[in-house]
Amino acid sequence: MGTAGRETRERLIETAERLFAAEGVYGVSLREIVRASGARNVTALQYHFGDRHGLLRAVLERHRAEVESARHALLDAYEAGEPDDVRALSAALVRPLAAKLAYPSGRAYLRILGELVNRPEPLIGRASVSDPADSTYRWRALTAPLLEEDAARLHRRFVAVRFTMIELARRAQSGPHADDRLFTSHLIDLVAAVLLAPLSAETHRLAAERDRERTP
Repeated sequence: MGTAGRETRERLIETAERLFAAEGVYGVSLREIVRASGARNVTALQYHFGDRHGLLRAVLERHRAEVESARHALLDAYEAGEPDDVRALSAALVRPLAAKLAYPSGRAYLRILGELVNRPEPLIGRASVSDPADSTYRWRALTAPLLEEDAARLHRRFVAVRFTMIELARRAQSGPHADDRLFTSHLIDLVAAVLLAPLSAETHRLAAERDRERTP
């Protein structure tokens, strides 16, 4: 790919990121993205990305390496430190994403994540669930031993991930803020509480009833 092609591709990604965040992933047409980027026609977008989902993947991929590296480093520190430190695990989930609040592209990324994770059929996260090299997969594996059996079956870890992304998206939408440290620390506290919240007797009973109904 020549210099002109790389520049066109980067402009399309930057424009899509901004418009996806402002209008929604499905709230803006591909032609609008092409026009706003200064590209000549929609063929340029199709050449570089194929379709809307290909463009979306490219937008998310811009931030992936930084998030992955930061989270793996925090998980390394967790494994080298005190065992069963749920706040450290919660911080490993939150801090790599919260760092994105510091600049416009990062805030746009968080707003997009918040939309995707809150859809009836989430468009992100499927690959990371099954890829052992992914930091989210590793985070899930390290968190699993800390959860009650019923809490794990009730998707407590996904609830924590979704809560994290939605809260960060809300913060990003209202930003920029002079200081995100208090927000981030409190969010880590809340995620830890979500992970360790005890199940009530009623929830245990209803989970057992559901399991009996599902048993052939």
